[in-house]
Amino acid sequence: MPKLEYVSLGRRKRAVARLRMTAGKGSFTVNKRDLDNYFGRENLKQIIRQPLDLCEVTGQFDIRVNVKGGGLAGQAGAIRLAIARALEKYDPELRKKLKPAGFLTRDARVVERKKYGLAGARRAYQFSKR
Repeated sequence: MPKLEYVSLGRRKRAVARLRMTAGKGSFTVNKRDLDNYFGRENLKQIIRQPLDLCEVTGQFDIRVNVKGGGLAGQAGAIRLAIARALEKYDPELRKKLKPAGFLTRDARVVERKKYGLAGARRAYQFSKR
C-alpha cells in the first residue's frame, strides 16, 4: 500500500512554506531541523500547532516543512496555513472546524512599498517654511 502524503503551500508576509504531511508518530521538521530547535519562542510554536490541536490530530502525522523568506513570525504564520490546508486535504470534514477559526484564510497584509518623494511608504519629509 502506498504511503499517503499531503502536500500544501502556505504564505504570510514574505514567507513561503512548502509542507509534506504523512501518517506517523508526530515528528515535526522545519528546514531539516527540529521544530523546537528552529523556533525558539514558545508563542510561535503555539501558532504552528493551533490547527493540529483544533482538529485533535496532534501526534498522528509526521510533518516536514521547507520555509524561506520573511522573519520567524511570518514563517510561523505560513506554516500554520500550510498545515490547515493539508488537514483539509486529509479530511474535507475538518473544514467546518478550520474555516470559522480563520486558519484557512490567507492573511494578505504585506509591507507597503516606499514611494518616491517620501521618506517611507507614507511618511513625508519634514516641512520647512524657511
